[in-house]
Amino acid sequence: MTAKRTRDLIGNTPLVEVKCFDVGGCRLFLKLESQNPGGSIKDRIGLSMVEQAEKAGRIKPGDTLIEATAGNTGLGLALAAITKGYKLILVIPDKMSVEKINHLKAMGVDIRITRSDVEKGHAEYYQDYAQRLSEEIPNSFYVNQFDNAANPLAHERTTAPEIWEQMSHEVDAIVVGVGSAGTLKGLTDYFKTVKPDLEIVLADPQGSVLADYVEKKELPKAGSWFVEGIGEDFIPGQFDATLIKKAYSITDGESFGAARTLLRKEGILAGSSSGTLISAAVKYAQDQTEPKNIVTFVCDSGNKYLTKMFNDFWMIDQGFIKQDRKNNLEDLITRKYSEHSVITVKPDDTLLHAHSKMRMFEISQLPVVKDDEVIGIIDEWDLLTAIANADERIFKRPLEEYMTRDVLSVSVEDELSKVVSILKQGFLVIVKKEDKFYGLITKMDYINYLRRKLQ
Repeated sequence: MTAKRTRDLIGNTPLVEVKCFDVGGCRLFLKLESQNPGGSIKDRIGLSMVEQAEKAGRIKPGDTLIEATAGNTGLGLALAAITKGYKLILVIPDKMSVEKINHLKAMGVDIRITRSDVEKGHAEYYQDYAQRLSEEIPNSFYVNQFDNAANPLAHERTTAPEIWEQMSHEVDAIVVGVGSAGTLKGLTDYFKTVKPDLEIVLADPQGSVLADYVEKKELPKAGSWFVEGIGEDFIPGQFDATLIKKAYSITDGESFGAARTLLRKEGILAGSSSGTLISAAVKYAQDQTEPKNIVTFVCDSGNKYLTKMFNDFWMIDQGFIKQDRKNNLEDLITRKYSEHSVITVKPDDTLLHAHSKMRMFEISQLPVVKDDEVIGIIDEWDLLTAIANADERIFKRPLEEYMTRDVLSVSVEDELSKVVSILKQGFLVIVKKEDKFYGLITKMDYINYLRRKLQ
């Protein structure tokens, strides 16, 4: 038996038809790029760009690869680098999911986090930052997916012919997103030859300039968006609009909603950009007057976004899940005690248990609850005071011996100023409704509430 290497498993991903979206008389097919070993479509270009650089003699084992990435290209490069003997430095904008960053760090990648609120030409812009590093570090190679012919070549040689064969040559439209534009150009180069009347549809996050560039022939000022991996504030050099027949601007809310529906209805865990592509595919299908076979991608796995779009609390905090307004303090509460969403401890729990919960949920204060009432608060200062004499055995003591018993609470009908006053003292706000524990208000809850009002 001949065993395969991990990089040999890249490509030949499955194609499935989904029926949970209203596409009229059309049919919608998803190519599951999430099934690549690194979890995304970018595995294809990571390996391609490294192998083409090797063939050209531009890199040798032991050299340092440097790239600017939203995360997935970095994972594809990391997969190639660790199996071929290269070091890897990645420059990543600070809006990227913590799951991607932790994944990359676990693979031994040197991560440089930079700002996501600056445009091309700024020293902290991720592509400019990466290029500067490559000029400063000896024996390094700036991969530059945005201007690397091996990027679209991977899709021309693998992704496109796979779709063509899997669809038995019966594909009418392919919906793509654009980051580096490698997928777009690779598909275009292939289908111009085998099916020049194929319609490519651009799915673009609202805030990106690309949809307006295609539809209106103008270049607006870029906005901001939460979807990761696609959308740009400039026109990539590899952008080829030859086969693009339509472009749709998709909101973050539409993208997240489509991805969550795909999981609930089809059991497919897809990333945020996949939601953008699916939303555009649905809009395109509904615009058609005759049946068409439409293909798009599950670009990466949704396991990279579990703390974001698949987290109801994050969705509520960001305003993507709307709640009925009560016009009182209930509007600030996203975690309600009656829904078992408040992290609490009991008075007979140990200090160690309280500390473990603080670490697990990344919080610094916990309400102590007995018989559904808050009888105290345990926070990091209480823990520090308890172990001030450096006796670790105290961690095994009941936390009720050390908790703060002066609980500051408000009613849902109280004025917001009362909440602000308590928060300024550094305390959690315990909220009661009909004299029963209802929920909590943290500093971040208050900040998110004001930001949602601004939106």
